[in-house]
Amino acid sequence: MLKDFADLSTPLIADACVRTGVPLRVAPPGIGAVVTGGRVAGPVLPVRHYGSVDVFLEAYGRAEPGDVLVIDNGGRTDEACVGDLAVLEAASAEITGLVVWGLHRDTPELAEIGLPVFSYGAYPAGPVRLDEREPEALSSARFGPHRVTGEDFVFGDADGVLFVGAAVVEEVLETALRIGATEREQARRIRTGETLRHQTAFEDYLVLREADPSYTFRRHLRRTGGAIEE
Repeated sequence: MLKDFADLSTPLIADACVRTGVPLRVAPPGIGAVVTGGRVAGPVLPVRHYGSVDVFLEAYGRAEPGDVLVIDNGGRTDEACVGDLAVLEAASAEITGLVVWGLHRDTPELAEIGLPVFSYGAYPAGPVRLDEREPEALSSARFGPHRVTGEDFVFGDADGVLFVGAAVVEEVLETALRIGATEREQARRIRTGETLRHQTAFEDYLVLREADPSYTFRRHLRRTGGAIEE
């Protein structure tokens, strides 16, 4: 999946979701890679954190090569729920990355390990709580307003993180590739002097909108083959 994601980006996947009618499930703003340039893509391995690393170790025992550990720590900003040992163990389980709704610590060590980790940022203190575990601890996770399970895929890069259902991920990726190719061609033409206004027949759009106020630019782009707004 990471190979399929190599020529794509989360903005392209988000646009493809809109184009195909797939609900957008984007992680809250602020979730980013610990190491600049980090990218992650793969099936979701969900886990909920309750203050102890044991739930991660249990999840690793269920992992398939290529899975991405998606950690629900409730978006907490008063503790770091993963550090170097948890990430090293993830690598040994052939997990390809971690996406944390919360904070991490041991930043230099994580950079040295090299496994992509996405979180809200660094915080030195680990958990001092131990909450009661829920039955769904290893079957689903919340990430912001979204619920994710093993039936989802996760994608992350410099623009953030989003989730796509396994049943539609192939269609979304194919659509994202087409949108990306269109946008690259549009960018090439702008660089050679052909403005975006000319490419999209923007003057025609203004005339058509004047005649029909319900005529949107998105509708116009679809008619002209553009790919700016999705």
